Amino acid sequence: MTVSEAYSPPLFSIAPMMGWTDNHYRTLARLITKHAWLYTEMLAAETIVYQEDNLDSFLAFSPDQHPIVLQIGGRNLENLAKATRLANAYAYDEINFNCGCPSPKVSGRGCFGALLMLDPKFVGEAMSVIAANTNAAVTVKCRIGVDDHDSYNELCDFIHIVSSLSPTKHFIIHSRKALLSGLSPSDNRRIPPLKYEFFFALLRDFPDLKFTINGGINSVVEADAALRSGAHGVMLGRAVYYNPWHILGHVDTVIYGSPSSGITRRQVLRKD
Repeated sequence: MTVSEAYSPPLFSIAPMMGWTDNHYRTLARLITKHAWLYTEMLAAETIVYQEDNLDSFLAFSPDQHPIVLQIGGRNLENLAKATRLANAYAYDEINFNCGCPSPKVSGRGCFGALLMLDPKFVGEAMSVIAANTNAAVTVKCRIGVDDHDSYNELCDFIHIVSSLSPTKHFIIHSRKALLSGLSPSDNRRIPPLKYEFFFALLRDFPDLKFTINGGINSVVEADAALRSGAHGVMLGRAVYYNPWHILGHVDTVIYGSPSSGITRRQVLRKD
């Protein structure tokens, strides 16, 4: 699907987190906020393809979870195409391609995730294949760089090539680079410095694209400030997981100007 000029990214979304943003957490999150966009855990295209007879275990979700985004990863174009077609039956609102995970299992043996930032032509091809096989909007989540390939010019090259070769018009930018050797995924969320100046420069230099900021934002107040500074969207991860009521309980009112669900912990526990 080609994202039109009228496309608006989610103002607030919960980052895809392996082992965390499963059906159970997403159900809880949706009880607290009606407007935040939810993401699945990252699913490898191969998992979807090889589990074709057991897809509900990986892709099914309650309709109440809309709006929801499926994040997929992979390096094989044929598998990405088939995985996308199989996912269509579940009516995800968007499909996001992972170009930011620094895990050795993903960027090492898997040869995808953040490693793909070094091959923007492939990412452009992958996004074209994904878009050709779905009616959902397609997006990319990436870092600002990888290892020593961390200059702003290299980031611009990645964005330009991917957006030129595919219908991709929305990028979620984790404003740290990924270090693929010697750091664990948790260290990769902490040690590489945040460079928000790269993110805001992208807003200036690519006015026809949409950008969501991710990384180091830990409250609704900070999220609102980022939006007021020009970000098209804000994505929070672990802060939302550890403090769901403190953050999600205020998203609908502060970010969307809508009434809060007002649900309490006790009411959640009493739900069937």
